[in-house]
Amino acid sequence: MNILVTGGAGFIGSHVVESYVNEGHRVVIVDDLSTGSKSNLHAKAAFYQCDIRSEKLADVFQREHIEVINHHAAQMDVRKSVSDPMYDASINVLGGLNLFELARKHGVKKIVFSSTGGAIYGEQDYFPADERHPTRPLSPYGITKLVTEKYLFYYKEVHNIDSVVLRYANIYGPRQNPHGEAGVIAIFCNTMLGNESPIINGDGKQTRDYTYVGDVVRANVLALKASGSHIFNVGTGVETDVNTLFHELRKRLNPGCPEKHGPAKQGEQLRSVVSYKAIEKALGWKPAVDIREGLKLTADFFEQKVRAA
Repeated sequence: MNILVTGGAGFIGSHVVESYVNEGHRVVIVDDLSTGSKSNLHAKAAFYQCDIRSEKLADVFQREHIEVINHHAAQMDVRKSVSDPMYDASINVLGGLNLFELARKHGVKKIVFSSTGGAIYGEQDYFPADERHPTRPLSPYGITKLVTEKYLFYYKEVHNIDSVVLRYANIYGPRQNPHGEAGVIAIFCNTMLGNESPIINGDGKQTRDYTYVGDVVRANVLALKASGSHIFNVGTGVETDVNTLFHELRKRLNPGCPEKHGPAKQGEQLRSVVSYKAIEKALGWKPAVDIREGLKLTADFFEQKVRAA
C-alpha cells in the first residue's frame, strides 16, 4: 500500500515508517522538521518537508496516490498547549482537518491516528482506564486529541473513511527528544549522561503507564489490518512512578548521581494508566517489553549516542 506518515521524522513516527517499509509498503513522509530530525528519515521513504496546515500538502496527495494515512504529526507538548492553546489547536485541529479534507478529496479509505490515553481521560475514576472511561482532558493538548477523534467519527459517518484511533499511554524509547518538556525518560538519560542531576517534580510519586516504542509500532502495523473504525488504548496496564524511573536509570547510567526534587508542577495529573484489553481482543496486541527491559534499551541508545558524538 501507499501509506502517508505525517510526523515520520519524529520519535514514534520514524519507528512506524521503518516498520511499514520492512512490511513491504511504500511510505511517504510529511514532516516540517520543527521537532523531527533529518537523521530519523528512512532512506527508502519519500520525504516532503511540509507543515500539515499548508496548502502545499495537496501536492503530496496529487503526486503520491495515498491509500492510507498514519497521522502522527502534532504539537505534543502538554505544557506548551497550556501556555499557547491557540497554537496547539492550529496544528492539532486545523492541521488535522486539512489532512482529512485531502483524504476525502483523494479517496483515502483509512486513517490511523495517534491519540492520547495519557491525557484524554483526565483524573481517572478507576484504574486502569478502558476506552469507555469518561473523557475529561485537563489540557488543551488532550482536548485537541479528543476533538480530532470526533472529527474522525464524522468522516466515517458522512464520508465512509475508516479510522483506527490509538490512544497512547506514555511512550518512551530510542530517538525520543531529550531537550523538550515532555519525555521524562529521555530527559533523565540525557541529563545523567551529562553528569548532571535531573530534577524530579514534587515527591516523584506521580505514576504513568510507560510503554515501549517497539510495542507501539506493532499496534500501528496491526491497525492496517483492522476492518471498520475503532478506538483502542495502547499501554501496559502497569503504573510506574518517577522515583522508580530515576533509580533504575541511575543504576545504569550514573550511580553517583544525587536525587534532587523540585517543586511539584501545578495541575500535574497524579495517576494515569490504561487497559489494553480491547486491542488485545480485537487485534491480538499486548505489550511485550516490560519497564526494566525498555529502560535498558533506551539507556543503551542514549549512551551509544553520547559516545558517538
